[in-house]
Amino acid sequence: MKTVILIPCYNEAKTIEKVVKDFQKEMPHADIYVYDNNSTDGTDEIAKNAGAIVRYEYKQGKGNVVRAMFRELDADCYIMVDGDDTYPAVHAKELERIILNGEADMAIGDRLSSTYFEENDRPFHNTGNRVVRKFINFFFKSDLNDIMTGMRAFNYDFVKSFPIQSKGFEIETEMSVFALNNNFKISEIPIEYRDRVDGSESKLHTYRDGYKVIRMIVALVRDKRPLFFFSMLTLILLIIAGIYFFPILFKYFSTGYVVRIPTLIMIATVVIVATIIFFTGVVLYVLKKQHRDDLEHHLILLNELKKK
Repeated sequence: MKTVILIPCYNEAKTIEKVVKDFQKEMPHADIYVYDNNSTDGTDEIAKNAGAIVRYEYKQGKGNVVRAMFRELDADCYIMVDGDDTYPAVHAKELERIILNGEADMAIGDRLSSTYFEENDRPFHNTGNRVVRKFINFFFKSDLNDIMTGMRAFNYDFVKSFPIQSKGFEIETEMSVFALNNNFKISEIPIEYRDRVDGSESKLHTYRDGYKVIRMIVALVRDKRPLFFFSMLTLILLIIAGIYFFPILFKYFSTGYVVRIPTLIMIATVVIVATIIFFTGVVLYVLKKQHRDDLEHHLILLNELKKK
């Protein structure tokens, strides 16, 4: 059984040596890969000197780095962790055990149930984590505790089946939604979280990246649950049409006259558009179901190839 440690990095010179050495101590049997994403502070050289295997991804953004990692490496267990030393390496063994025992396709290090809110001093980040968790759990009928954690483990099937669309920090949300929507087994374990060391700056921009995450959630709901999404749009349009239509209808019953003809024309147009939107959702739902069938066939093929 082969395990790899994946560390995406951008300007983590202050912490990367400690992260690599901590994982060497806890996981001496694992290969440690540091993927440098255009760092300018010598992160790559420090990682090499610490004993990591260093590779490069020149398209900026964490999502682009994860895409390169997943495409290039083959293993039985992949453990991904940030290079900022906020996730203790001691939890890696339990994540590895869950994956190699087949208990989960993706094992999540749950920060929010332990020390995250005490250690993290950025209130908007705390609020954002709660909001995203509620949105995802509501739309995908789940009960995950930590949607956006940077420490998680995967098996081969998950890694080689995950079509990454994100370019930046939305990647964690996309991983969680992909697993939920395609019936992958998910396991969560509480892990310790510690704030960044002095002089180490977060690459996460609260408002800009928060907007990207919210936009991605809307897009994922549209793409992964199209019937629900387009049905809601249809319902909203029908409610708007009803608000304008019923006063005209009541007026007709009381006077016998049809008034506000232009408004009636607009109402009819809105109803037609709502109907088209609803059937668009139906068509996309069928296509999505076919896509899930294709994914199941893909997973069966992966398992057959592994047996050979």
